[in-house]
Amino acid sequence: MIKDLYAIYSIWLREMLRFFRLKSRLFGSIASPFFFLAFLGMGFGNGASLPGIPPGIGYVSFLTPGIIGMTLLFSATFAGLSVLWDREFGFLKEIMVSPVSRIAIVLGRTAGGLTTGILQAIIIMLSGILLGMKVPSLQGFLLSLVFMVLIATTFIGLGLAFASKMEDMSGFSLIMNFLIFPLFFLSGALFPLDRFPPVVKVLAYLNPLTYGVDGLRYSLIGASAFSPAVDFVILGSSCIALLSLGAYLFDTTEVN
Repeated sequence: MIKDLYAIYSIWLREMLRFFRLKSRLFGSIASPFFFLAFLGMGFGNGASLPGIPPGIGYVSFLTPGIIGMTLLFSATFAGLSVLWDREFGFLKEIMVSPVSRIAIVLGRTAGGLTTGILQAIIIMLSGILLGMKVPSLQGFLLSLVFMVLIATTFIGLGLAFASKMEDMSGFSLIMNFLIFPLFFLSGALFPLDRFPPVVKVLAYLNPLTYGVDGLRYSLIGASAFSPAVDFVILGSSCIALLSLGAYLFDTTEVN
Protein backbone atom coordinates (compact mmCIF):
# COMPACT_ATOMS: atom_id res chain seq x y z
CA MET A 1 0.00 0.00 0.00
CA ILE A 2 2.75 2.48 0.95
CA LYS A 3 4.71 1.53 -2.18
CA ASP A 4 1.64 2.22 -4.32
CA LEU A 5 1.06 5.62 -2.67
CA TYR A 6 4.70 6.54 -3.18
CA ALA A 7 4.46 5.41 -6.82
CA ILE A 8 1.37 7.58 -7.37
CA TYR A 9 3.13 10.59 -5.88
CA SER A 10 6.35 9.98 -7.84
CA ILE A 11 4.53 9.65 -11.18
CA TRP A 12 2.43 12.73 -10.41
CA LEU A 13 5.57 14.72 -9.52
CA ARG A 14 7.32 13.54 -12.68
CA GLU A 15 4.39 14.69 -14.82
CA MET A 16 4.37 18.08 -13.10
CA LEU A 17 8.10 18.61 -13.54
CA ARG A 18 7.87 17.57 -17.17
CA PHE A 19 5.00 20.00 -17.76
CA PHE A 20 6.74 23.03 -16.25
CA ARG A 21 10.13 22.26 -17.78
CA LEU A 22 8.77 21.93 -21.31
CA LYS A 23 8.09 25.61 -21.92
CA SER A 24 6.88 25.03 -25.48
CA ARG A 25 4.22 22.60 -24.26
CA LEU A 26 3.15 24.98 -21.50
CA PHE A 27 2.88 27.90 -23.92
CA GLY A 28 1.19 25.90 -26.66
CA SER A 29 -1.39 24.33 -24.37
CA ILE A 30 -2.52 27.78 -23.17
CA ALA A 31 -1.98 29.92 -26.29
CA SER A 32 -4.35 28.04 -28.59
CA PRO A 33 -7.39 28.15 -26.26
CA PHE A 34 -6.63 31.79 -25.41
CA PHE A 35 -6.63 32.81 -29.08
CA PHE A 36 -9.92 30.95 -29.61
CA LEU A 37 -11.39 32.85 -26.68
CA ALA A 38 -9.95 36.25 -27.57
CA PHE A 39 -10.63 36.32 -31.31
CA LEU A 40 -14.04 34.64 -31.26
CA GLY A 41 -15.04 36.80 -28.31
CA MET A 42 -13.99 39.99 -30.09
CA GLY A 43 -15.47 38.82 -33.38
CA PHE A 44 -18.97 38.22 -32.03
CA GLY A 45 -18.93 41.14 -29.62
CA ASN A 46 -21.47 41.02 -26.81
CA GLY A 47 -23.45 38.22 -28.44
CA ALA A 48 -26.72 40.16 -28.34
CA SER A 49 -27.57 39.08 -31.90
CA LEU A 50 -26.80 35.40 -31.42
CA PRO A 51 -29.97 33.33 -30.96
CA GLY A 52 -29.92 30.82 -28.13
CA ILE A 53 -27.72 32.82 -25.77
CA PRO A 54 -29.71 33.91 -22.69
CA PRO A 55 -30.45 37.65 -22.46
CA GLY A 56 -27.89 39.67 -20.55
CA ILE A 57 -25.05 37.19 -21.16
CA GLY A 58 -22.31 38.32 -23.52
CA TYR A 59 -20.67 35.96 -25.96
CA VAL A 60 -17.36 36.02 -24.05
CA SER A 61 -19.19 34.83 -20.94
CA PHE A 62 -20.95 32.14 -22.97
CA LEU A 63 -17.74 31.10 -24.72
CA THR A 64 -15.37 30.92 -21.74
CA PRO A 65 -16.79 27.67 -20.24
CA GLY A 66 -16.61 26.09 -23.70
CA ILE A 67 -12.96 27.04 -24.13
CA ILE A 68 -12.24 25.71 -20.63
CA GLY A 69 -13.77 22.41 -21.76
CA MET A 70 -11.60 22.53 -24.89
CA THR A 71 -8.49 23.12 -22.77
CA LEU A 72 -9.26 20.14 -20.56
CA LEU A 73 -10.04 17.94 -23.57
CA PHE A 74 -6.78 18.76 -25.33
CA SER A 75 -4.72 18.54 -22.16
CA ALA A 76 -6.15 15.11 -21.31
CA THR A 77 -4.78 13.62 -24.52
CA PHE A 78 -1.22 14.25 -23.32
CA ALA A 79 -1.78 11.60 -20.64
CA GLY A 80 -2.10 9.02 -23.39
CA LEU A 81 0.71 10.50 -25.46
CA SER A 82 3.04 10.42 -22.45
CA VAL A 83 2.39 6.67 -22.13
CA LEU A 84 3.60 6.14 -25.69
CA TRP A 85 6.54 8.47 -25.09
CA ASP A 86 7.59 6.50 -22.01
CA ARG A 87 7.17 3.23 -23.90
CA GLU A 88 9.38 4.53 -26.68
CA PHE A 89 12.23 5.37 -24.29
CA GLY A 90 11.89 2.40 -21.95
CA PHE A 91 10.60 4.18 -18.85
CA LEU A 92 7.22 2.47 -19.05
CA LYS A 93 8.82 -0.98 -18.95
CA GLU A 94 10.84 -0.01 -15.89
CA ILE A 95 7.85 1.09 -13.84
CA MET A 96 5.65 -1.80 -14.99
CA VAL A 97 8.16 -4.40 -13.77
CA SER A 98 8.57 -2.60 -10.44
CA PRO A 99 6.78 -3.99 -7.34
CA VAL A 100 3.81 -1.60 -7.59
CA SER A 101 0.36 -2.26 -8.96
CA ARG A 102 -0.56 -1.08 -12.42
CA ILE A 103 -3.59 0.65 -10.96
CA ALA A 104 -1.18 2.85 -8.97
CA ILE A 105 0.58 3.73 -12.24
CA VAL A 106 -2.77 4.64 -13.81
CA LEU A 107 -3.74 6.76 -10.81
CA GLY A 108 -0.40 8.56 -10.85
CA ARG A 109 -0.74 9.42 -14.53
CA THR A 110 -4.35 10.45 -14.04
CA ALA A 111 -3.41 12.70 -11.12
CA GLY A 112 -0.64 14.32 -13.15
CA GLY A 113 -2.83 14.92 -16.20
CA LEU A 114 -5.67 16.14 -14.00
CA THR A 115 -3.50 18.67 -12.16
CA THR A 116 -1.94 20.16 -15.28
CA GLY A 117 -5.32 20.30 -17.01
CA ILE A 118 -6.98 22.17 -14.17
CA LEU A 119 -4.08 24.63 -13.92
CA GLN A 120 -4.50 25.45 -17.62
CA ALA A 121 -8.28 25.68 -17.24
CA ILE A 122 -7.97 28.19 -14.39
CA ILE A 123 -5.65 30.33 -16.52
CA ILE A 124 -8.26 30.35 -19.30
CA MET A 125 -10.96 31.23 -16.75
CA LEU A 126 -8.91 34.21 -15.58
CA SER A 127 -8.41 35.23 -19.22
CA GLY A 128 -12.18 35.11 -19.73
CA ILE A 129 -12.67 37.36 -16.71
CA LEU A 130 -10.15 39.85 -18.11
CA LEU A 131 -12.00 39.81 -21.44
CA GLY A 132 -15.37 40.55 -19.88
CA MET A 133 -16.82 37.53 -18.09
CA LYS A 134 -18.17 38.30 -14.64
CA VAL A 135 -16.25 36.92 -11.68
CA PRO A 136 -18.05 33.75 -10.54
CA SER A 137 -19.18 33.32 -6.96
CA LEU A 138 -17.11 31.15 -4.65
CA GLN A 139 -19.81 28.46 -4.79
CA GLY A 140 -19.86 28.63 -8.58
CA PHE A 141 -16.07 28.41 -8.78
CA LEU A 142 -15.96 25.36 -6.50
CA LEU A 143 -18.72 23.67 -8.51
CA SER A 144 -16.83 24.42 -11.72
CA LEU A 145 -13.79 22.64 -10.25
CA VAL A 146 -15.93 19.52 -9.80
CA PHE A 147 -16.90 19.58 -13.48
CA MET A 148 -13.29 20.27 -14.50
CA VAL A 149 -12.15 17.18 -12.60
CA LEU A 150 -14.83 15.05 -14.25
CA ILE A 151 -14.06 16.33 -17.76
CA ALA A 152 -10.31 15.86 -17.42
CA THR A 153 -10.60 12.39 -15.86
CA THR A 154 -13.09 11.25 -18.51
CA PHE A 155 -10.80 12.04 -21.41
CA ILE A 156 -7.63 10.96 -19.63
CA GLY A 157 -9.31 7.55 -19.42
CA LEU A 158 -10.07 7.71 -23.14
CA GLY A 159 -6.48 8.64 -23.96
CA LEU A 160 -5.10 5.83 -21.79
CA ALA A 161 -7.42 3.34 -23.46
CA PHE A 162 -6.09 4.17 -26.93
CA ALA A 163 -2.46 4.50 -25.80
CA SER A 164 -2.57 1.08 -24.12
CA LYS A 165 -3.25 -0.62 -27.45
CA MET A 166 -1.05 1.48 -29.72
CA GLU A 167 2.69 1.75 -30.19
CA ASP A 168 3.03 4.53 -32.74
CA MET A 169 2.93 8.13 -31.47
CA SER A 170 2.07 9.53 -34.89
CA GLY A 171 -0.85 7.15 -35.27
CA PHE A 172 -2.07 8.00 -31.79
CA SER A 173 -1.98 11.72 -32.56
CA LEU A 174 -3.93 11.24 -35.79
CA ILE A 175 -6.61 9.13 -34.14
CA MET A 176 -6.98 11.46 -31.17
CA ASN A 177 -7.25 14.51 -33.43
CA PHE A 178 -9.90 12.65 -35.43
CA LEU A 179 -11.86 12.20 -32.18
CA ILE A 180 -11.06 15.44 -30.36
CA PHE A 181 -12.30 17.98 -32.87
CA PRO A 182 -15.73 16.39 -33.42
CA LEU A 183 -16.11 16.06 -29.64
CA PHE A 184 -15.22 19.72 -29.24
CA PHE A 185 -17.44 21.11 -32.00
CA LEU A 186 -20.38 18.89 -30.99
CA SER A 187 -20.22 19.94 -27.34
CA GLY A 188 -21.93 23.31 -27.74
CA ALA A 189 -18.69 24.99 -26.69
CA LEU A 190 -18.89 27.64 -29.42
CA PHE A 191 -22.61 27.91 -30.14
CA PRO A 192 -25.85 27.04 -28.33
CA LEU A 193 -27.13 23.51 -28.83
CA ASP A 194 -30.41 24.92 -30.13
CA ARG A 195 -28.56 26.13 -33.23
CA PHE A 196 -27.64 22.57 -34.26
CA PRO A 197 -29.70 20.63 -36.85
CA PRO A 198 -31.76 17.78 -35.32
CA VAL A 199 -29.39 15.00 -36.44
CA VAL A 200 -26.33 16.85 -35.17
CA LYS A 201 -28.14 17.64 -31.92
CA VAL A 202 -28.61 13.90 -31.29
CA LEU A 203 -24.85 13.38 -31.69
CA ALA A 204 -24.24 16.27 -29.31
CA TYR A 205 -26.42 14.60 -26.67
CA LEU A 206 -24.24 11.47 -26.92
CA ASN A 207 -21.08 13.50 -26.31
CA PRO A 208 -19.86 13.52 -22.67
CA LEU A 209 -18.15 16.88 -23.19
CA THR A 210 -21.56 18.45 -23.90
CA TYR A 211 -22.59 17.88 -20.29
CA GLY A 212 -19.22 19.04 -18.98
CA VAL A 213 -19.43 22.34 -20.86
CA ASP A 214 -23.07 22.77 -19.82
CA GLY A 215 -22.15 22.14 -16.18
CA LEU A 216 -19.36 24.70 -16.40
CA ARG A 217 -21.78 27.26 -17.85
CA TYR A 218 -24.18 26.69 -15.00
CA SER A 219 -21.36 27.05 -12.48
CA LEU A 220 -19.71 30.14 -13.94
CA ILE A 221 -22.50 32.18 -15.56
CA GLY A 222 -25.70 30.59 -14.25
CA ALA A 223 -27.02 29.50 -17.67
CA SER A 224 -27.37 25.93 -18.90
CA ALA A 225 -29.37 23.77 -21.29
CA PHE A 226 -29.79 20.94 -18.75
CA SER A 227 -30.08 20.81 -15.00
CA PRO A 228 -26.74 20.55 -13.15
CA ALA A 229 -27.88 17.20 -11.69
CA VAL A 230 -28.29 15.76 -15.21
CA ASP A 231 -24.89 17.13 -16.23
CA PHE A 232 -23.26 15.64 -13.13
CA VAL A 233 -24.86 12.19 -13.43
CA ILE A 234 -24.16 11.72 -17.16
CA LEU A 235 -20.64 13.13 -17.03
CA GLY A 236 -19.86 11.21 -13.82
CA SER A 237 -21.06 7.96 -15.39
CA SER A 238 -18.94 8.61 -18.49
CA CYS A 239 -15.96 9.38 -16.26
CA ILE A 240 -16.26 6.09 -14.36
CA ALA A 241 -16.78 4.09 -17.55
CA LEU A 242 -13.89 5.54 -19.56
CA LEU A 243 -11.42 5.62 -16.68
CA SER A 244 -12.27 1.99 -15.86
CA LEU A 245 -11.80 1.06 -19.51
CA GLY A 246 -8.46 2.86 -19.66
CA ALA A 247 -7.28 1.21 -16.43
CA TYR A 248 -8.36 -2.24 -17.63
CA LEU A 249 -6.64 -1.93 -21.01
CA PHE A 250 -3.51 -0.53 -19.38
CA ASP A 251 -3.49 -3.39 -16.89
CA THR A 252 -3.64 -5.96 -19.70
CA THR A 253 -1.12 -4.29 -22.00
CA GLU A 254 2.20 -5.94 -22.83
CA VAL A 255 5.48 -4.00 -22.85
CA ASN A 256 8.42 -5.43 -24.76
